[in-house]
Amino acid sequence: KKKTVSFSSMPNDRKINSTAACISLMLEGCELKKVRSNSRMYSRFFVLDADMRSVRWEPSKKDSEKAKIEIKSVKEVRVGKKTPVLRSNGLSDQFPDECAFSIIYGDNYESLDLVASSADVVSAWVMGLRYLVSYGKHSPEAPGTGHPSLRTSWISSVFDLADLDKSGRIPVSRAVQLIKALNPGMKTSTIELKFKELQKASERPGAEVACDLFVEAYCELCTRPEIFFLLVQFSSNKEYLGVKDLLMFLEVEQGMEGVTEEKCLEIVGKYEPSKEGREKGYLAIDGFTRYLLSADCSIFDPQHRKVCQDMAQPLSHYYISSAHSACLLEDNFWGRSDISGYISALGLGCRSIELVLWDGPEGEPVVYTSPSAASCVPFRAVVGLIDQHAFTASAYPLILCLVVRCSAPQQRLAAQCLRKTLGDKLYLEPPNPVASYLPSPEQLKGRILIKGKKLPPSCEDSEGEVSDEEEGWELARRLGQEDREAPEGGGPRRVRLSRELSELVSLCQAVPFQDFESSRRGQRYWEMCSFSEVEAGRFANECPAELVSYNKRFLSRVYPSPMRIDASNMNPQDFWKCGCQMVAMNYQTPGLMMDLNAGWFRQNGACGYVLRPAIMREEVSYFSANAKDSLPGVPAQLLHLKVISGQNLPKPKGSGAKGEVVEPYVCAEIHGIPADCAEHRTKTALQSGDNPIFDESLEFQINLPELAVLRFVVLDDDYIGDEFIAQYTIPFECLQPGYRHVPLQSLAGEPLPHATLFVHVAITDRRGGGKGHRRGLAGRRGRRVREYTSTKATGIKAIDEVFRTATQPLREATDLRENVQNALVSFKELCGLTPAANMKQCILTVSTWLLHSDSTPSVTLNLAEQYPPMEAQGPIPDLLRKVLTAYETMIQTSRTLIESADVVYGKLIQAQQAGMDFHKELHRIETKEGLRGRKLQKALESFAWNITVLKGQADLLKHAKAEALDNLWQIHNAGQSCGIGRNGSASPELSRLRAPLEPIPE
Repeated sequence: KKKTVSFSSMPNDRKINSTAACISLMLEGCELKKVRSNSRMYSRFFVLDADMRSVRWEPSKKDSEKAKIEIKSVKEVRVGKKTPVLRSNGLSDQFPDECAFSIIYGDNYESLDLVASSADVVSAWVMGLRYLVSYGKHSPEAPGTGHPSLRTSWISSVFDLADLDKSGRIPVSRAVQLIKALNPGMKTSTIELKFKELQKASERPGAEVACDLFVEAYCELCTRPEIFFLLVQFSSNKEYLGVKDLLMFLEVEQGMEGVTEEKCLEIVGKYEPSKEGREKGYLAIDGFTRYLLSADCSIFDPQHRKVCQDMAQPLSHYYISSAHSACLLEDNFWGRSDISGYISALGLGCRSIELVLWDGPEGEPVVYTSPSAASCVPFRAVVGLIDQHAFTASAYPLILCLVVRCSAPQQRLAAQCLRKTLGDKLYLEPPNPVASYLPSPEQLKGRILIKGKKLPPSCEDSEGEVSDEEEGWELARRLGQEDREAPEGGGPRRVRLSRELSELVSLCQAVPFQDFESSRRGQRYWEMCSFSEVEAGRFANECPAELVSYNKRFLSRVYPSPMRIDASNMNPQDFWKCGCQMVAMNYQTPGLMMDLNAGWFRQNGACGYVLRPAIMREEVSYFSANAKDSLPGVPAQLLHLKVISGQNLPKPKGSGAKGEVVEPYVCAEIHGIPADCAEHRTKTALQSGDNPIFDESLEFQINLPELAVLRFVVLDDDYIGDEFIAQYTIPFECLQPGYRHVPLQSLAGEPLPHATLFVHVAITDRRGGGKGHRRGLAGRRGRRVREYTSTKATGIKAIDEVFRTATQPLREATDLRENVQNALVSFKELCGLTPAANMKQCILTVSTWLLHSDSTPSVTLNLAEQYPPMEAQGPIPDLLRKVLTAYETMIQTSRTLIESADVVYGKLIQAQQAGMDFHKELHRIETKEGLRGRKLQKALESFAWNITVLKGQADLLKHAKAEALDNLWQIHNAGQSCGIGRNGSASPELSRLRAPLEPIPE
């Protein structure tokens, strides 16, 4: 299989880059499959009449006057399987979502359901129909005639500026440079080829181009059909977005709150290239494309670009970005064998660095920067560098992990060097004996902590013996310096430690790990253990609950296995899921594991500290790190991800000849707890050049969102082996909803200029029901088969009686929430929207139908009431009647939820607090009841489960109430802005009622 590239544009590969192109395709007509209500499909030829007033199809048993739909009768055009016929189970798997569309028409809101051969054909028909529905009444002539568009005028003005001698022509080379300057990612060869093609077609070869040819080349090269399609969806004004359209797009699709018209004008002023557009407040296709590609529209939540988490929790409640000592080993990535590895790691926000001290030849300690004896660097040089760069990327504490392999005299020199160089930055205060937890990152800002061994209190000499650490010996083996034999009897190695170095250790005293029970009874909060990857992996698999519990109070550090002589990396998620704070990574080794680490620590202002999930911090909580299903008290979420297209994708490194075509596909991976780990891929985009269209929807269920990471990988589909093109990794909590560009990175994590993926992100509560056709079982679950979360028996009578009081409130809380969710899904489906849609979109959709009716609107929203009823005047069609009924159900269930939530919430919290009152007495009660072994373990697990369930369900109910209030606010807001609301100012009670939307305190 040899890849080839074609240099001629295929006639059927016509680029749809304007409404005119859509309408000309419709005027020519094409074959579509018509779907009947009995789920049968029939191929028919559909065509737009020459007068552009109706769409016809043939052959048909009806006479030609009946086998047509008048444009003026069209209420709505829906993309995807958004009608009951297309959702029916017999059909839904026969064709992809993006190949289906429906035309809702007539006074009875009938639907004509159609399936096209490709998503492009759907885009053209939908775009053309929407344009004709909006403007057909006013302008039956084809668009593009008469007055030049904003865009054409702007491109012509660019041409005029380049036409220095005003001859009406410019050299091709200058024209190519102009287009490249306006579209920096585009290849010069692509632009040159387009000019040759157009010159040949218009029979005007030569070294110069005229203005009309330049405009044509620009429009063909620089119009992205998927963005043009999006613009037409939201535009109420031909081929640009007005301020109100942009406001609607930002609120409804991008999920932005509090957007004002001033903000929209600011965006237009910043991104619209045409002077006329900026003056009139219009955002045309080029400005819209620029905005979508800009940092203002990033997929990464801007809130997380600065520190946004609570930094006042104990140090053990955070994940800490950590580097292994091998981060300094010579490598082709970091380059020279010097100490620049430290600067790189600190610059990336790393907050824990390991230093292995050896005896130096000049009588002062050294650190090795590669496994060759010649590459040692004086310890003082490394400390000087750390002093200089410790807080450039983050103000939060830096932990230096000292592994001592040098003699006591050189240790004294090392201690003096640390004191002298780091001065006040060194944290030397003794631990507070009455505290139970470590201080917080906030309290330790700007301080450097030393992690290392400490002499026992009984030792009064200037030096003494301490147990050695396993770490650091792999380098010794490679240097041939491992002269210390393990002691006879197999005990731990012993090393001499000087008092000066011991006195530098305060909050991070290294101690050997015995077992979890000994730690629970005897370990002090300032003592910490290091685990080899193998040992930590065994605990994570065999006793994950104990490891999670251990990490609530104590810091733990996991270092790579000495067997990794290639400096490869372990998967940090394997240990993060058990709460291990410091997973030491080889920063110089690129690949999946380093992507996960770098992506994870991008959040919270990339300060190197990330707050762990609440379920891992709370003193009493049930959390199973290896859970294969949803967790008690944590709401699972659905991620709906649509991968639309790729831009300026580079060729894989080392790929062959220039003519070779990249045939990419995208893999979306979720990394997190085992229940969340999943991977889905798009189909391969064949012969697609640098800008492939994927247009594919993927779906993931996320059970612990706070620990999930999404990784996009772009690969070249090759028969020898799929080659890596690019990747981007982002924490789930940092995803922004809506249409976003993903900034792709190389294997080494460096940004690839102008290489992006265009995606759509929607996140819904799982009970929202996923895509329509999956909803049959979960969404409409009747009350009798509804699954209720319940408490578990501990076997201790007094405690079980307390938890039993919560049985009824737990059922009530579930019913209140599920009833609203089911009603919401039904209402959204009848509006032709997905469960990911918001309430504002629903109201706007209904208002669009009504405004496209010839009769006056027959349905209004009475905004004078807190729970606005939707009222019909006179007879209304069947579909609208169903919509009204579904709306009424949704309003009633929401009202019940809002009015009952506080009482039920109170009962759940009361039961939880009554349970917690037993917590301090738990061990005494266990002994009294005679519980031990497996029974004791089961009782403790059940107790933690019950506390977690009660808190979790109470939080869910509180969130559900806040969401219901927000929905009411959206109904008021949309009712006013779209004209179907009456008695209008936004209800004063509502602005007051929205107050509970602040996050729930722990």
